Amino acid sequence: MKVAIVTGASSGIGQSAAVHIAKRGAGVILTYGANRQGALDTVEAIEAVGGTAVALPLDLGRSGDFPAFRDSVVAALRDTWQRETFDHLVNNAGFAQMAMFEDTTEELFDRLFRVLLKGPYFLTQQLLPLMEDGGVIVNTTSNSAMESGLEEGYSAYATMKGGLMVLTRYMAKEFSRRGIRVNAIAPGATRTRLADNAFERFPEVIPAIAAKTALGRVGEPDDIGMVIAALLSEEGRWITAQNIEVAGGYGL
Repeated sequence: MKVAIVTGASSGIGQSAAVHIAKRGAGVILTYGANRQGALDTVEAIEAVGGTAVALPLDLGRSGDFPAFRDSVVAALRDTWQRETFDHLVNNAGFAQMAMFEDTTEELFDRLFRVLLKGPYFLTQQLLPLMEDGGVIVNTTSNSAMESGLEEGYSAYATMKGGLMVLTRYMAKEFSRRGIRVNAIAPGATRTRLADNAFERFPEVIPAIAAKTALGRVGEPDDIGMVIAALLSEEGRWITAQNIEVAGGYGL
């Protein structure tokens, strides 16, 4: 049985990806930040489809904790799947905060950097020795870093996601010697808990977003989660170093 690690899987895209990966027969180690109950809900959903999952806490903004997290992964692999390695990594955890350029503080900029770019970089570095040759990595980026999704107020957030796009290509180049594929998926506006449940707090923005989307609605977590699961599978075996926009034709 293959095993995937999915960060930020207590809700939204990560939760959907974890469940769809499990439906395809893989075990899942999922991480959560503050939302432990959400992580337990994900484990329950995976078990409901006949899968196996373990939830581990992880603060992606604290890279000093990564060696201890790696130890937890080793223990989970050994105890739950009787193996020493895993196959796939989904770098999905993150947060979003809107701020106009002139209002962006160094504190916010640094926090976005730690969580969205430094975190995936050094977490992957920490876990790479445990990863099987021929495995797959998927990084969650954002169409806010692309021309199609350019919107005011996301200069710092999108800068980090743009950096993750570049990092995806470098990972793909360097890890290819081990047969590891690396891709990114760039969601558009998706109905998740991101930005403090923005869609629940400001439902009035939904019609405007739907109107700018060619397929006529806001994205749902499963729209993205299914693509992540597919990229990890045999269907994606000849795809690497790509940033795939999954946004329903936003801005077309």
